Amino acid sequence: MPLIKLDAIDSTNDFLKQLVKESAVENFTIVIAKEQTKGKGQMGAKWISEPGKNLTMSVLVKDVQLTNQSVFDFNIAVALSIVDALKKMEFPNISIKWPNDIMSDSKKVSGVLIENIFKHDGNFNSVVGIGLNVNQTNFKDLPQATSLKCITGKDYDLEEIALLLSDSLQGFMQVLAKHREILWDFYHQNLYKLNYPSPFEDKNGNRFMGIIKKVTRDGKLEVLLDNDTVTHYDVKEIKMLF
Repeated sequence: MPLIKLDAIDSTNDFLKQLVKESAVENFTIVIAKEQTKGKGQMGAKWISEPGKNLTMSVLVKDVQLTNQSVFDFNIAVALSIVDALKKMEFPNISIKWPNDIMSDSKKVSGVLIENIFKHDGNFNSVVGIGLNVNQTNFKDLPQATSLKCITGKDYDLEEIALLLSDSLQGFMQVLAKHREILWDFYHQNLYKLNYPSPFEDKNGNRFMGIIKKVTRDGKLEVLLDNDTVTHYDVKEIKMLF
């Protein structure tokens, strides 16, 4: 699979999106950078990473078919591919914090930013941005973060992990095409805090306790509240507190 290595770039996602506009880019092309000056997370958040220590990468996934599927099916396939790769590396207690943050125990080890480019036939190409904390050990201003080295004390080769993640992603794209139900079962098996009381905050800043029961097919979080009512929340409507 093609691998493009950069020293510094504003955003690997932006670089890959521009490359797709300008030329024919092979499916599952990877872009990695030692440093991102404007790394992006979910909903406009910044992804802050110590230069050269972590994996900041983007992968192009072409011609994703949406027949009888939702876009969120693709999102969970991406999240599961990261979980699968980390479990193959024998990292313990890896889970997915809705919608697609990757956790080790109760700390975040990886984030995902998926940007889709829809086509006239209703299908889409996707630029999948993955930030994985690898060799950084100082998270003074990010107390909820951890890294692979923090977990094991070992140093890791970033390029090797990028290739492993891309290989896992390709495998899960095949599962997505044929066995969507298996993906959903696997997603819920790996869902962080499923069926456990957890603190939440809504878009108005109100905090409350609830129990995650599942994620719906359109990507909403189903939460059982203290008054025994069940409410569904979109990504922009609620966040789980660590």
